Amino acid sequence: MPKTNTRTAEVPLTRSEIMKRVKQKDTAAELALRSALHGLGLRYRLHRRIEGVVVDVVFPTAKVAVFVDGCFWHGCPLHATFPKSNQSYWLPKLAENKERDQRQSEKLSTTGWTVIRLWEHECLPTTGNTARRIAQAVSRRLRSKGQIHAH
Repeated sequence: MPKTNTRTAEVPLTRSEIMKRVKQKDTAAELALRSALHGLGLRYRLHRRIEGVVVDVVFPTAKVAVFVDGCFWHGCPLHATFPKSNQSYWLPKLAENKERDQRQSEKLSTTGWTVIRLWEHECLPTTGNTARRIAQAVSRRLRSKGQIHAH
C-alpha cells in the first residue's frame, strides 16, 4: 500500500522535516560534475565510505577523493550567506561543518589520499577546467603508482 501524505497545506513543516528534504546526494552540482568527468572518460565510484568519511566522488585506484561542498552549508567565501534568525543555532552548526570538512580532509590526506574539495558554484555549470583538474590529479596519482605510463 503506498504511503499517504498526512500533512495538509495549512500545517507548517517542522525544522526536522525541512532538513530531511535537503539533498545530500545527487545534487545538481554533483550531477554536472559527474557528467563532465564521464565525458572525459573517467570512471569513478559514488558516495563511498573511506576511513569513516563518505566521499562524493571516489577514484579508488588513484586514491583521489572529491567533495562537492554546498556554498551555504560549508561556508563558501564567495557565496555563503548567514541566517538572520536563530543565529545561536545556525552559526555554530555552520562552523562545525567547516571544522568537520577540515578534519575529514586531513584524515584522508594522512592515509595517502589526494583530496579535492570543490564549491557548488565551481560545478554549476562544470567548466572544463574543473573536470580537467580532477583528471590531472587522477592521472598523476596513477603514474606515480605505475598504473599508467606518460605519453
